[in-house]
Amino acid sequence: MSPARPSVPAALRLLPLLLLLLPCPPTVRGDCGLPPEVPNALPALGGNTSFPEQTTITYTCNEGFVKIPGKPDSVICLSNNQWSEVAEFCNRSCDVPTRLLFASLKKDYSMQNYFPVGSTVEYECRPGYRRDPSQPVKLTCLENLTWSKPAEFCKKKQCPNPGELQNGHINITIDILYGSPIYFSCDTGYKLVGATSSYCSLLDNTVKWSKPLPECIEIHCPEPPKIDNGYIQEEHEVYVYRQSITYGCNKGFTLVGKSSIYCAIKDNEGEWSDPPPQCKGKSSDSKPPPTPQKPTTVSVPATQRTPVPKATTSFHATSTSKGKEMSPSGAVSLIYGFVAAAIIIGILILVKFFWDYGKSGSYNTHENKKALNVMFHNLSEADDTSEVRSSDKLQKGTHV
Repeated sequence: MSPARPSVPAALRLLPLLLLLLPCPPTVRGDCGLPPEVPNALPALGGNTSFPEQTTITYTCNEGFVKIPGKPDSVICLSNNQWSEVAEFCNRSCDVPTRLLFASLKKDYSMQNYFPVGSTVEYECRPGYRRDPSQPVKLTCLENLTWSKPAEFCKKKQCPNPGELQNGHINITIDILYGSPIYFSCDTGYKLVGATSSYCSLLDNTVKWSKPLPECIEIHCPEPPKIDNGYIQEEHEVYVYRQSITYGCNKGFTLVGKSSIYCAIKDNEGEWSDPPPQCKGKSSDSKPPPTPQKPTTVSVPATQRTPVPKATTSFHATSTSKGKEMSPSGAVSLIYGFVAAAIIIGILILVKFFWDYGKSGSYNTHENKKALNVMFHNLSEADDTSEVRSSDKLQKGTHV
């Protein structure tokens, strides 16, 4: 028979039950302290020092570090007043991959922001470019957290040959690859109708010229101006650059100005090089030639005698020796001239006579008188003869 166990007082048996009924201190039940430290990250505490059960604290990576995709970045306060475990989730990374003009990241990498050392990304050619199989299309994150230098693995597509511009020129500045411009111009005498330039641009996933070729149209001058009392030699329906016209005048008119003008170009329009000439007649200011008048008959009496010295006959012969017929007014003037000359010569003879007479006194008085009478007699006969001749010529002139 087994020995009897000592009896336990009833108060001791109720002790555990009493302990359970006692209230726990509020500062201990479900209270977590500060969250654990995580390398290269900081918790968002919000200024709190104690955290109740089920409180969640999230961490953020320090500057220069990036969260590793798929790893948790927060902790939870558990019922045992302990924080849940968290592993290191921040690491260094390259920045966003280099943006390239000729290529773009593939979609698999476009939403990614964590690129640790050694990671690679791939590109694809943009529209307007073609793949160059001889060049790699990948970039790598290097130890210094920079991307490797990209090769030109996408080349520009080339537009088709633009062709030729009739009566004009196509100016290709660089090439005819995607994005390149070309310019159009016309020869002198032609006007550009259409676009002045075109670009090799993207169209329906290929490259084509943005504008069609223009046209170079020949420039015409306006119809040449007409002129009064004149005409244009060899007229045409149209007149083009450098083509000339020549003016002429009707009979009896004289051309004043340039006889020929040509078609010139100004501001892509045709115009004539000079104003047209003028055809002018004889000046209205010039006086007409004098109208010949009918000769007037002058009667000179043949019996009229005027003493004229012999010397006047030679003067008369000289004046009429040219064979020209003398007008009546000229004959009258000539007679007056003879008379005046005779009077002057007579006065000179008398002065000479009296001078000689005063020197010699009465010596040879009879001989002097005789010589004087002979001289006057001869002078009178000569005067009668020349006077009759002048009268005859005057009458002949007036009756012609």
